[in-house]
Amino acid sequence: MEPVEESSRSEHELSAQESIDCFDSDAKRGLTAEAVTHRYEIYGWNQLPTKPGKPAWLRFLLQFHQPLLYILLIAGGVKAFLGSWTNAAVIWSVTVINAGIGYMQEAKAEGAIASLAKAVITETTVLRDGQTLRIPSRELVPGDIVMLASGDKVPADMRLINIKNLQADESALTGESVPVDKSIQPLPADISLAERTNMAYAGSFVTFGQGTGVVVATGAATEVGQISQSMVQRVNLSTPLTRKFAKFSRILLYGILTLATLTFAIGLGQGESWIDMFEAAVALAVSAIPEGLPAVVTITLAIGVNRMARRHAIIRKLPAVEALGGATVICSDKTGTLTENQMTVQAIYAGGEIYRVSGSGYSPKGDICLTVRNPVSPLEDELPPTLKECLIAGLLCNDSQLKQTGEDWSVVGDPTEGALITAAAKASLSQSSLTASIPRLDAIPFESQYQYMATLHDPVSPIIYVKGSVEALLSRCSQMMGRDNQKPPLDSAEIEKTVRKMTEKGLRVLAFAKKEARAHQHSIDHEDIETDLIFLGLQGMIDPPRPEAIAAVHACQAAGIQVKMITGDHIATARTIAQRMGIQKAGPVVAFEGRQLASMDDQQLAQAVEEGDVFARIAPTQKLRLVEALQANGEIVAMTGDGVNDAPALKQADIGTAMGKGGTEVAREAADMLLTDDNFASVEAAVEEGRTVYQNLRKAIAFLLPVNGGESMTILISALLARDLPILSLQILWLNLINSLTMTVPLAFEPKANGLMQHPPRNPNEPLITGKLLRRILVVSLFNWILIFGLFEWAKSTTGDITVARTMAIQALVAARIVYLLSISQLGLSLFHSLRHRTVSIIHAPILVMGIVGAIALQLLFSQWTVMNQLFETAPLTWMQWLICLLPMLPMLPMAALANWIDPSQS
Repeated sequence: MEPVEESSRSEHELSAQESIDCFDSDAKRGLTAEAVTHRYEIYGWNQLPTKPGKPAWLRFLLQFHQPLLYILLIAGGVKAFLGSWTNAAVIWSVTVINAGIGYMQEAKAEGAIASLAKAVITETTVLRDGQTLRIPSRELVPGDIVMLASGDKVPADMRLINIKNLQADESALTGESVPVDKSIQPLPADISLAERTNMAYAGSFVTFGQGTGVVVATGAATEVGQISQSMVQRVNLSTPLTRKFAKFSRILLYGILTLATLTFAIGLGQGESWIDMFEAAVALAVSAIPEGLPAVVTITLAIGVNRMARRHAIIRKLPAVEALGGATVICSDKTGTLTENQMTVQAIYAGGEIYRVSGSGYSPKGDICLTVRNPVSPLEDELPPTLKECLIAGLLCNDSQLKQTGEDWSVVGDPTEGALITAAAKASLSQSSLTASIPRLDAIPFESQYQYMATLHDPVSPIIYVKGSVEALLSRCSQMMGRDNQKPPLDSAEIEKTVRKMTEKGLRVLAFAKKEARAHQHSIDHEDIETDLIFLGLQGMIDPPRPEAIAAVHACQAAGIQVKMITGDHIATARTIAQRMGIQKAGPVVAFEGRQLASMDDQQLAQAVEEGDVFARIAPTQKLRLVEALQANGEIVAMTGDGVNDAPALKQADIGTAMGKGGTEVAREAADMLLTDDNFASVEAAVEEGRTVYQNLRKAIAFLLPVNGGESMTILISALLARDLPILSLQILWLNLINSLTMTVPLAFEPKANGLMQHPPRNPNEPLITGKLLRRILVVSLFNWILIFGLFEWAKSTTGDITVARTMAIQALVAARIVYLLSISQLGLSLFHSLRHRTVSIIHAPILVMGIVGAIALQLLFSQWTVMNQLFETAPLTWMQWLICLLPMLPMLPMAALANWIDPSQS
């Protein structure tokens, strides 16, 4: 048997019988066992292929593939070669710790494709050799005839051939918030994925009715499978911080190697011993390497992770903390992210009046108010008869129920029907009481070809309630329910005018009617409601925005961050939600549909993504293209989403954010960050924390590098002048690791600066070391060099003890560093302002104070403890020598002020 011959037309263009014939199947008997076996050989199993992962040992080794770690590894190797095993062990331990942390973080991302595979594996009912069988979905092949029922997960992409009231929830794939009514009629070729009602897609859920379809795609060929492949093909993008850090490391690497080689060559040219010059070159390299910087970066990011976790944002990849702080655009999915993902009735038209319904979701908390009242207030008297009838119709002509779990409400059944039950509950109408007192005798289920549902009840005399589309019901109505139970002729023009007003607000509108049935009637059919219905009213509903998400959007905009809505929903609904949330930059909401984007070239798309506020009816591949277009425009993109359709865009974005509570496993695994409360407001909190992390990282760099600069200048000049080294390589390691970490790590705990979220995002192209920061580093480095070199030469000449001179130079440098640390910390600013008001407080920065106290204690041990004297070649100091070491704190005060004037961003 040859592979099934594929049609030149897409499956949704074909008729049901053409689809069956195309796959050489039989609607009544299904495939034969022989055909199934052969198709396994051709198409394989109905499961997503997984990309082979790198072995654990290789993933660990790749963590060392960083320029700065190259420097540390080489330096450690040279020290080991020279017999300085203690130095080598310290340096190598830093590289191993950093590699271990990176390995643990990246290992979490390996489950993304596996989660997608799980999304399509389920049990399914199939017709084979004329028998109905229950088999694992992985055993399906193209051409299989599959039967679906309410609650089933669709196991493969299918062309529907027979349906009965079939509805499917495709929100995870298409972003459509409302279950889709299915059909079997052929559709146009260019229709969007969300509108292919004659198709059922793998991973979606049947919410109502029954259906049968022929499998047209399995495994990687399904829509979900193609998303999976796009994820496999995506290259893990580095974040802005990792890109800048890598560039800085490369520049540092070249600079260190050049200076070390130059020092060695010049020393040899001056007749110095090659061993001495080799030691000097190594000392220079070690002094220039900020050994503590990788650890400080990791610790700072980890602290940011913990802070975000307390604000309901879980970070899966450390560099993502900073990336979110630098975001210039946040692309958010609508359904379930900006909105409640719960349909809510917001307007009712009955008896010629329009009522507003407050509250959101399925909670019965809320009121029904007459909109003409000023101020608007809840109805206090008995419900107007027409309003009551309209609500009862929605409550009884209903197959769903509300479920309460603690304080949370959910719907069992169709979300639209859940909204109707909730609206009635807000008017104190109980579904259980009404169904008991007005029992149902018969029903006509909703069918897409009729666009209505009808139920027969017998309170005193039989009555029929009908709900459905406005077009379907108006043509069957001859009267309408007016005030005081009057029944004037139907005013179609007035009703259609009201419908337009509701739809312009993005509301989905349902119409309601009733009819008195024949005495003793126990069943109904379509002929019973063909004419003479009495129009009761309209109910308009929407999936409303979260109130806290509205505030978060405004906060992001105040911080200069654009917020764009990307959704698979209708453009009118999306535009309305955007307008309510204030997403637009100025004027009306600028919205584009997927069809428009599909016809755009790259240049047109680049302009559209900058101008647009809303992108509706977007296919999964288009979400990915939008993110890529924004990145091509130089934006740092944060993408939020919760569905399978969001996964590729989440992975492509600089920072992918998934819903940790209500989102799909696929989206969670593809993302860099999870929101544990599924609240867009937590994104704003995470942005704030991300900016704080970047601010504190810049402070750490501004504090660390001047010491390396001063040490390097000292070693270089001493070597070139053939003088004794004022500081030894092991002492440099002490300063660069122990002292630096003790004093720098507290900077990671610095709280956010005032007005942090009132500043626009930093320029994405801004280097890690800006011009102002570089000038600050050079100025302070020069001061440190003068301090180390000058104090060493003075102490050596006055004491005649080179060990004491080196010890005093180091202690003087640390004393000056304390003043400099305070000058760039918020504690220093707090102390300055407190002293002005004669009240000193350190309660706002206890960790920084602990760091300073810890550094002082370690420095006392460094010089006064015999063990440290032997290990680091230091000497105990007298009280007078200690006082001399403290004197450089005074000139550091104006030097710190000068540095803050040069680069005020660090002060």
